[in-house]
Amino acid sequence: MQTAICFYFQVHQPFRLRPYTVFDVGRKHNYFDEEKNESIMRKVATKCYLPTNALMLELTKRHPEFKIAYSISGVALEQFEKYAPDVLESFQKLVATGQVEILSETYYHSLAFLYSKEEFLKQVDEHKRKVKKLFKVTPQVFRNTELIYNNELAKFVQQMGYKGIITEGADRILDWRSPNFVYTPAGAPDISLLLKNYKLSDDIAFRFSNRLWNEYPLKAEKYVRWLDAVQGETINLFMDYETFGEHQWEDTGIFQFMEKLPSLVLKNKKLTFKTPSEVVRDCQPVAQMDIHHLISWADMERDLSAWLGNKMQQSAIKEVYLLEKRILQALRKEKNKPDGQLKRSYKKWVNDWKKLQTSDHFYYMCTKWFSDGDVHKYFNPYDSPYEAYITFMNVLNDLVVRLEQK
Repeated sequence: MQTAICFYFQVHQPFRLRPYTVFDVGRKHNYFDEEKNESIMRKVATKCYLPTNALMLELTKRHPEFKIAYSISGVALEQFEKYAPDVLESFQKLVATGQVEILSETYYHSLAFLYSKEEFLKQVDEHKRKVKKLFKVTPQVFRNTELIYNNELAKFVQQMGYKGIITEGADRILDWRSPNFVYTPAGAPDISLLLKNYKLSDDIAFRFSNRLWNEYPLKAEKYVRWLDAVQGETINLFMDYETFGEHQWEDTGIFQFMEKLPSLVLKNKKLTFKTPSEVVRDCQPVAQMDIHHLISWADMERDLSAWLGNKMQQSAIKEVYLLEKRILQALRKEKNKPDGQLKRSYKKWVNDWKKLQTSDHFYYMCTKWFSDGDVHKYFNPYDSPYEAYITFMNVLNDLVVRLEQK
């Protein structure tokens, strides 16, 4: 049996907040920095999305056996529609090949599962409907925000009808086991668990251009030799899509590396490409994976400390979800108003509340400025995590004022 190379790329951009002071509370309700969001989207589109999508489309034409998968957040899809329709069209062309899978996730790239199962269900359903509308496909495999995962999530997602779920192959949950097989989650026997091979993924995503790395420069030929040496049924290579052109600039040779990789893989009789759904279909779970504590793919710890590691983050996210009950109560009142008013008044501030759930807002408040510091600075609009917290709480306070006026 051939070993499957399973590529999955995360595509996400948040709606970043504009500078918002205490003097704006109760006066200004435009929270998001349209100019900055558009500028960043066009920058990433030029450096990453458009050239990488063009390359991937060419590779699908050149190699019918080449398969990849994307998880694109709903807020990223919104920004494509608003700021970069050419990017959206390029993703649509990729999906139309039949060689590209779209995964399911929370629409707002949120931590909703940890705080509100009801809101989590709404966001996953909203994302599924958006994907169906834009790509004419229905996702079969689930990816939670930042690969956050435990047994409870797997059981919940299984009940939602998904065939597979993916997460990080963290050392502490693997122990002696290999990430290169399919597992079944404890308590969820009807869903398959795919684990990221973080070493081989990070060789591309983080180490590729590091001249101090003892394997530098990484050529496609060398990388395929590493893949060939792996014992297992699937090698899950999961990474941010911005790896191409943003994290690893064009002059590092990252595009040439990716262009050569499929042909070298397919020349090797031991290797092939599969999407996550195909891996789930073709590979039987070899054992149960019991993961009680929440894990993620972030930072050295691979836990939730990137978003919930300090008091600012914990306070901010708690306050966001404390508003849910009040928002639902306000919704019931709004539904009794004449037709049309609901759309004008309710949708705007509920949409604002949902966008405030995006995990990046809490990530910007992270104070772990050591080995992971550069990661937390990436596209961060703030000079400090304290500025991020103050801005966020000012916005949230204004949202409360608007709720009290309903």
